[in-house]
Amino acid sequence: MTERHPAIQSILRFFTFTHLPPKLQAISEPFAQLATQVADRAPSDPETTVALRKLLEAKDAAVRAAISTRDTP
Repeated sequence: MTERHPAIQSILRFFTFTHLPPKLQAISEPFAQLATQVADRAPSDPETTVALRKLLEAKDAAVRAAISTRDTP
């Protein structure tokens, strides 16, 4: 693995999931695994940062969906 660009390293911090409750960890963890794979395998360039940002948006939406269904009777 080559050294990651600071922008890539910065966005990866938002994929942590161990602080979440178990139900949300189960949703968030696959996104974190994929983010790490993308960061490890794709070139360290702006398009990789864009890919990770969009993956982060998807992860956030999935977590929000799980939270909103938990609050629904």
